[in-house]
Amino acid sequence: MLIHACSASRGNLTLTQMKRISTLLLAMAILLSSQNLSFGQAPNLGTTANFVIFTTVGALTNSGISQLTGNVGTNSGSITGFGNVNGVMHNGDGASAQCASDLLNLYNQLNSAIPTFFIAPALGNGQSLSPGVYSITGNSTLNQGLSFDAKGDENAVFIVQIQGTLSAGAASEIILNNGALACNIFWKVEGVVSMAPGSKMKGTVVANNAAINLSSGTTLEGRVLSTSGAIGINAVLAFTPTGCGSPVLSGPIAPALGATECYALFSSNGEVTNMDTSYIKGDVGTNVGLTTGFNPLNVNGMIHPIPDGSTAACAADLLDVYTYLNTLDYDIELLYPAQFGNDLVLTPHTYLLNAATTLTGTLYLNAEGDENAVFVIQINGALSTSTYSKIVLLNGTQIKNVFWKIEGAININDYSNFIGTIVGNNGAINLKKGMTLDGRAFTTTGALKTTGITATMPLGCIPTNANTLIAENTFELVSIFPNPFKSSITIKVNDGLQLKNAELKIYNFMGQELFHVPLYDQISTYNTSYLIRGIYFYKVLADNNIIQSGKLIANDM
Repeated sequence: MLIHACSASRGNLTLTQMKRISTLLLAMAILLSSQNLSFGQAPNLGTTANFVIFTTVGALTNSGISQLTGNVGTNSGSITGFGNVNGVMHNGDGASAQCASDLLNLYNQLNSAIPTFFIAPALGNGQSLSPGVYSITGNSTLNQGLSFDAKGDENAVFIVQIQGTLSAGAASEIILNNGALACNIFWKVEGVVSMAPGSKMKGTVVANNAAINLSSGTTLEGRVLSTSGAIGINAVLAFTPTGCGSPVLSGPIAPALGATECYALFSSNGEVTNMDTSYIKGDVGTNVGLTTGFNPLNVNGMIHPIPDGSTAACAADLLDVYTYLNTLDYDIELLYPAQFGNDLVLTPHTYLLNAATTLTGTLYLNAEGDENAVFVIQINGALSTSTYSKIVLLNGTQIKNVFWKIEGAININDYSNFIGTIVGNNGAINLKKGMTLDGRAFTTTGALKTTGITATMPLGCIPTNANTLIAENTFELVSIFPNPFKSSITIKVNDGLQLKNAELKIYNFMGQELFHVPLYDQISTYNTSYLIRGIYFYKVLADNNIIQSGKLIANDM
């Protein structure tokens, strides 16, 4: 209305009146503009979003064992003391140059944001902040708990501008309430940033022309970035935040397992032997050599004592699985294979360790909530583990989605807990006493030895081709009962439509065929009184294709 009135009567206004109106309109525009900016808009991070630790100019140093997820780099300086990082190390390369440019842009955005609140330098002690831009004059400290309250808006942005240093006290903590996200919290600091032992920081911290120091036991969900200054860390846990458009990690596509899916232990070319009492769920066999030492009572699956059609199919499909895993392009190279484990946390990626590798302590696999996420670890060398080593699955990681491709011998030490499908190439596998394998162990060439282990293949074995085994709890085309049996067995055809030119074959423990019978009728009974007590195996064939197999137990009369 004011503008309309001014336009309609401009000819009647004096020059002084027009100047006053223009000044009023300009003031209103500035006020409205300031109000829009004061609530804080999320800045553009550019490639800094990929880094958990970065400085444009300065050295990066680590002491102790730190667990880092995200890229680590400097555009001008040295990097020392870092072990394996769940990210890419960059030192004076194209990625670090781009990050340096993007960091300057990020700093300028944070520095130019117009404050909506002016607060005291002492932060924490139960204090709660609403979305907005906060300005602190001089040096600031953080003690006990400081809450960020998004008021139910997960897009709410918090910017804290500190015109001096920032010191986080021991056991100080950032708390997120009502939808607040670490990815939407930004700290712009004009001085040194230091975090005392046990502090828990959240958000992206940008120090301008100053150093950053993270003490032992610090947890950071966010980033620490310096436009110019050294960064030192000591035994910290730091990871880039999720949300706010961060990439959703799903890893590579899992290989098609084919006939290997129904095996727990297998060698394409080598003896497969067991000592002591081992419990296996899944098929066991080799395509060249003998399979010995496994008690059928302790194997929930088919033991293939000598090569047969099933082992031939498994060998062919194992080669395909190996080729697929071996040719995958890796995302992250873990630079210190001899220090693998040690509480390292991995996310869904294809990883490369380009030398013989030792797994010590605990390795964590974090699917970040995606139960379909896939992990592939490529090891260009042998793999060994420490005693009692273990792999722990976090946030939806599935056993069936973890794969290891290993070039060389594999030694899983006593009482270790190993997870995933192991695909060894040209190397023996030794699974030692008391270890647990939740997955599978395969080698293209080499002996496979177990000593008093427990191995459980993942669920999902289905009849995908002529030589696969129908796993437990799947629908059987043919039922054989009783099992255990004595003087006779009854065979019931459950789905005659799937059985064409069908027959049943019975084998002894050595794989020798004892007899076979055609499956013409829906229900047939056969005399078995001449069979001695022991373990027998059967196969159901249709058109000479194996469509079902399993084991039978004969008891005394």
